[in-house]
Amino acid sequence: MNNTEHEKLHALGLAHSHEEGDHDHDHGHGHCYGPGGHHHVHSDAEKKAVLNRLSRAIGHLQSIKTMVENDRDCSEVLIQLAAVKSAVNNTGKLVLKEHIAHCIVEAIENGDEESLRQLNKAIDSFVK
Repeated sequence: MNNTEHEKLHALGLAHSHEEGDHDHDHGHGHCYGPGGHHHVHSDAEKKAVLNRLSRAIGHLQSIKTMVENDRDCSEVLIQLAAVKSAVNNTGKLVLKEHIAHCIVEAIENGDEESLRQLNKAIDSFVK
C-alpha cells in the first residue's frame, strides 16, 4: 500500500496491517484488529483495574495455600476457593465487557467476521 492510501486509513481510523519497513511514522493510536489477529490496546486505567483484580486474586490464592499447609478445615478452604473463583470470573467479565466495548465495536464497523468468531470461541471457553 502506498503512503497516501495508508494515511487515509489512519485518518479514517480503519484497521490495517503494518509490514516492517512500510512506513516510519508514529501512529499515535492503537489497532484492535489486523491480519495478525487481536492486538490489545486498552487505557492505562482499564489495564490497572484488571491487574489489581488479578493481584488480589493471586494474593487470596496464596493465603489459601497457606491455609492448606496449616491444615485448616476443608470447609473453610472451600469457601475461600469459591471466593477466588468468583473474583477470577468477575475479572473475566470485566475483560469481556471492555473487549466488546472497544475491539468488537471496531470489528463490526470494519466487517471483521473472524474477530466475531474468535469472540464466540473465547466466550465458550470462558463459560465452561
